[in-house]
Amino acid sequence: MPTFDYRAVDRHGAHRSGSLEGGSADAVAMSLRAQGLFPTRVAAGRSARGAGPGARRARFRFRGGVSGRELAVFTRQLATLLRAGMPLVRSLEVLARQETAPGLQSAICDLAERLREGGSLSDAMARQGRVFDRLYVSMVRAGEAAGALDPVLARLAQFAEKSRQLRARVRTALIYPSVVLAVAVSVLAGLIVFVVPRFQHIFADLLKGAPLPPLTQAVLDLSTTVRGHWPAGAGCALAAGFAWAAFRRTETGARLADAAAWRAPLAGPLLAKAALARFARTLGTLLASGVPILPALAITRDTCGNARFAAALGRVHDRVKAGEPLARPLDESGLVPPMVSGLVDVGEQTGELPAMLGRVADIYEDDVDQAAAALGAALEPALILFLAVVVGLIVVALFLPIVRIVQLLA
Repeated sequence: MPTFDYRAVDRHGAHRSGSLEGGSADAVAMSLRAQGLFPTRVAAGRSARGAGPGARRARFRFRGGVSGRELAVFTRQLATLLRAGMPLVRSLEVLARQETAPGLQSAICDLAERLREGGSLSDAMARQGRVFDRLYVSMVRAGEAAGALDPVLARLAQFAEKSRQLRARVRTALIYPSVVLAVAVSVLAGLIVFVVPRFQHIFADLLKGAPLPPLTQAVLDLSTTVRGHWPAGAGCALAAGFAWAAFRRTETGARLADAAAWRAPLAGPLLAKAALARFARTLGTLLASGVPILPALAITRDTCGNARFAAALGRVHDRVKAGEPLARPLDESGLVPPMVSGLVDVGEQTGELPAMLGRVADIYEDDVDQAAAALGAALEPALILFLAVVVGLIVVALFLPIVRIVQLLA
């Protein structure tokens, strides 16, 4: 009997991994669930590789790209068909035929095939980690266990849509200043590389070696340096970019970069509010779907996308695992303001924690809109003023010698 390697999360939120014998990956996943574990990955082990078509199917991973919007639409449509009483396999077949995105269509066909073989929807989705992430799979698994797959899918579609809207708001707020800054740098580079050298030749011919004003000489020296050493400068910039990207992928680098981003004068509050909104929306959606608190915290920690937030959530998870209510370690972590921990406390006492977390997410999503508008309003005049000052300095530097030349000719 082939052996399969697995990774799973227990009801206390601890990660488990190991190997287990089974007739198929679906059988191994069912065995893990019977042991109280939430499998996040089941793949053929060494002994199962090359053992035939079944082993090859167990190692299948979908490689095509699927956008968040496409996934949200698919989830909403699947929930609608299930609510109308259509069987799951038939619903997937219908959606596969009408899907126009090749990547998602291939993924849906694979889901239907595995369900016809007797597997569960969540296990089929778990094998396609590039399409269905851990949060998605955990919610579907909870819906299957509770016999309420269609409302969980509807909730998941709403979560995906709100998450996409939140990312779009943050992206829009940060893209505009980046574009303006890129245009400013391009204009300055054009002046330094193409315009200033022409004036340099004019000054050399007319002033006959006479000294130039200090500002003019500084601009000419900068132009000469840029034109003479731009390959080395570009190489250093690329090397620095690659080094930063590699450092950013490390745990320490991600934590330091996220902490620095949160301290940024204007963008920091926007990023912090977006992280709080995502945390509340993710945790609330998982709890509302029936995922236990500890696995829900572990999934939220792993999918929050912010190293600083993840580290704090890890400490919160450990204290909740030790028996404390969620509100206390959340308040002491410095992760959330007192208002949020207060609402969480009320939610725990009244048994309405998912609803309270949803309200927190709504509040901070509205705050993200306001922070994005404030960021754009503050950065637009600042960047325009910066560009005007720098270009003005260059223009003044180039016209100072012209004034001296006119005086000499007079």
